[in-house]
Amino acid sequence: MYIYKRIKDLREDRDLTQGQISKLLNTTQQQYSKYELGIQEIPVHHLITLADYYNTSTDYLLGRTDNKKFYK
Repeated sequence: MYIYKRIKDLREDRDLTQGQISKLLNTTQQQYSKYELGIQEIPVHHLITLADYYNTSTDYLLGRTDNKKFYK
């Protein structure tokens, strides 16, 4: 459940639109909206792209840690 809130919060913290992020993911805004609403699961390759883009870990996005910092 964390992922939906976290990807939305990260996007909004940077004043980005769903359309901008959907272009990054090479998907539609409607599809990305479904990820944020929890209607559809986000594919792993999109999860990795978002973690890289936001300079955080997939563990943070998935709610496995509350540490936003990227780690190796």
